[in-house]
Amino acid sequence: MKAPRNNEPPPKGDAPRKRDAPQAESTATGMKVPGGRDMPREDRLKPPQWPGGRAQPPGASFHVIGRRNRKIEGLAKVTGRAIYADDIALPRMLHAKLKRSIHAHARIVRIDAREALAMPGVHAVITGRDLPEYFGIIPWTQDEQALCETKARYVGDAIAAVAADSEWLAEEALKRIHVEYEPLPAITCIDEALEHPEWRVNEKSSEGNLSKHVHLEFGDVDGELAGSDAVVGGDYWYEGSTHAPIEPHCCVADFDATGFLTLYSSTQVAHYLHRDLAKVLGVKAQRIRVIQPVVGGAFGGKSEPFSLEFCAAKLSMQTGRPVKILYTREEVFYAHRGRHPMRLCYRTGIRRDGTLTGVDARIAIDGGAYSSFGLVTTYYSGQLLTAPYRMSAYRFDSTRVFTNKPCCGPKRGHGSVQPRFAFECQIDKLAEVIGMDPIEVRRRNSIGEHTRTVNGMRITSNGFAECLDEVERASDWKRKFRRLPYGRGVGVAGSMYISGTNYCIYPNEMPQSGVQLKLDRSGRATVFCGASDIGQGVDSVLAMIVAEELGLDLGDIRVVAADTDLTPVDLGSYSSRETFMVGNACLDAARKLREQVAGTLAARWGCAASEITLAGGVACSVRDPERECMSVREAFQATEARHGTLGSVGWYQSPKLGGDYRGGTIGASPAYSFTAHVAEVECDPETGFVRVSNIWVAHDCGRALSPVAVEGQMEGSAYMGFAEAMFEQHVFKPAAVHHGPGLHDGPSLLDYRIPTSLDTPDLVSLIVESVDPEGPYGAKEAGEGPLHPSVPAIANAIHDALGIRCDRLPFHPPRVLSLLRAGDARAAWEKARGRVATAPVAGVGGSGAGRSGAGRSGAGAC
Repeated sequence: MKAPRNNEPPPKGDAPRKRDAPQAESTATGMKVPGGRDMPREDRLKPPQWPGGRAQPPGASFHVIGRRNRKIEGLAKVTGRAIYADDIALPRMLHAKLKRSIHAHARIVRIDAREALAMPGVHAVITGRDLPEYFGIIPWTQDEQALCETKARYVGDAIAAVAADSEWLAEEALKRIHVEYEPLPAITCIDEALEHPEWRVNEKSSEGNLSKHVHLEFGDVDGELAGSDAVVGGDYWYEGSTHAPIEPHCCVADFDATGFLTLYSSTQVAHYLHRDLAKVLGVKAQRIRVIQPVVGGAFGGKSEPFSLEFCAAKLSMQTGRPVKILYTREEVFYAHRGRHPMRLCYRTGIRRDGTLTGVDARIAIDGGAYSSFGLVTTYYSGQLLTAPYRMSAYRFDSTRVFTNKPCCGPKRGHGSVQPRFAFECQIDKLAEVIGMDPIEVRRRNSIGEHTRTVNGMRITSNGFAECLDEVERASDWKRKFRRLPYGRGVGVAGSMYISGTNYCIYPNEMPQSGVQLKLDRSGRATVFCGASDIGQGVDSVLAMIVAEELGLDLGDIRVVAADTDLTPVDLGSYSSRETFMVGNACLDAARKLREQVAGTLAARWGCAASEITLAGGVACSVRDPERECMSVREAFQATEARHGTLGSVGWYQSPKLGGDYRGGTIGASPAYSFTAHVAEVECDPETGFVRVSNIWVAHDCGRALSPVAVEGQMEGSAYMGFAEAMFEQHVFKPAAVHHGPGLHDGPSLLDYRIPTSLDTPDLVSLIVESVDPEGPYGAKEAGEGPLHPSVPAIANAIHDALGIRCDRLPFHPPRVLSLLRAGDARAAWEKARGRVATAPVAGVGGSGAGRSGAGRSGAGAC
């Protein structure tokens, strides 16, 4: 459902939703279950249940949820009152800087810091020997040290750290730390990593430069491809990119005289940082406190511990004074953890009626020098492709390798953006071969709701069909596709993404999210949670949930978050988990208190607790609202007099999900979001310049708890995908370069090209609400899913405009020009138009595609 624009009034109550789950009677239990009798009993979902086993009230009317509320932290940010990590200045604070490797691959023979330590105002220097413990975000791939002890693995790898009275003095001291290197052969691409296993980048790898290899097959792929009416093969390259947040990485460490460490960090995973600090520093976890100040952007780039946090803490322990480390913009580029470069090779089959058959994928991944989230990335590159479309059989073989470059990790849409680009281009090629509209192909293969994917992932709600309808209508697709003049075109793509992952980074049976909620007799509520707000608005979501349940104004709610001393554990902002998981935990806590308040008032007024309403600062009985009425403040006081101090806890733990095979839980999620994009482009065939004029984004986020925030996430995601398609390249000098292999081509915001407001297309957000049975009020994710279709939609639009296939990123003028000059693009453009124009909707067009092989475009490409 499209959200109202800014000039429209907010909806009243609970508007009808497009995709409320159908209800079917279960003959086995007599209870209502979404889905139908044709589903296996073990696959049938329970009725919408909330934490504690309480079902959502039928026909619930909302007073706060779904309204166009402002973010509770917005005013502080725009007025400059928000406190970021670099704003923190403690008494007697020192400043520290990191000495970094000038070689892509080299043994560290000797480090001499005597000259630096002799400088007045320099207080300490540490090296890898001071922090020898290995760490890593994934327990099975602990392969990093805060400072390299024996070998540097990329240009910029941290080797030593110095603490001084000022940043300037620390920078000067770095020049006086002398490092003797023994250079080693550098590996800067996937092929070199595979061809030279003896040039071992990371000694933690048990097999050459292999980081992770996954091979999984579901169904008879070869048989399905052999029986297809058309098979298309294609090779794709997705270039690496980085997050480029406004705020660089920063932290302040304070180790006090009692042996207690407090660390302020611009992290998005305070809990995991807390765990790794204890491990690396050898300090008991209960003697460490991690506080996340306001974060100025992250996008996944701050979702694991970094060298600065360990080094600042160690230097504070050595000097007995607070220590701050702030990365320069160049250091942020070398810290990286951004999008993995991927080489993708696909073969995909289709029948005459548009049914997808078999999918065969081979993927090679450049992981950089360390593991990071690489184990998960390798699985995600295959596991997250099996929706929103049905496929009869699927196989993927994915290999991640180590190279002498900064480590790649999770960037918005982690691990699945690259394969989605390749696969959505494949679908367009297949649609062209059989002469069918590409939206129609996607519509016919939609996997539907309350089902399972070919690799065993459970799908609950699904609004993908509505997403296709919305972008088709809003973009005027039928009038434009294959009908615009040469140089102009439209393209479509779809995707799905997870709403949190059931795969906990370290396996345990404890909740993934927890909330403590306190009510004050003044009529105020305080939410304590470990959630990390990185700009997506999770603090506001929690405040809205409490306001909805307890009848409070948003201004009467305070959120205390991401402080490991004050809040219960939340695993952090990654995998689009916060709204779904911490939202459910908050709803659990709020409803427990609401039951206490309603029970108190029901006893006083002699009515049922279900007849008590809390809304707009007022508590009343629906039976006689004029007489049986009081303020919520008075209601809280009455409840406190009856029950004592008012507080509750709520929690969320994901159900056990995924297929019964090795890796089957990776990619499993309690709910999936769905997205469709249409992009419109204007291309100049003489210069190769492509202007993306419009992107229509339809996203199924379940219920939109805050439509303004959802639209902002949709637009930000589409912008980031557009940027990767047209501008961004996180590339390095190759090993063939004699001077400076492994150097970043442009580690600054002057040289690393990202779009300005003048470059950005018009973005139209179309909210589709499928109301998921397990999300808080039916909500699902909206922060990462809307990115995926941007890149392939633009690529498909360029083909519609020029007749060329852009299978390699980015789509900049030199690349477009080279494709135009490589063949007769105008003839291909005219042929594509003829296929769709002459083909019946359900049949094969004039291409002659069939088992004879005429339609097997690129069948041998892989």
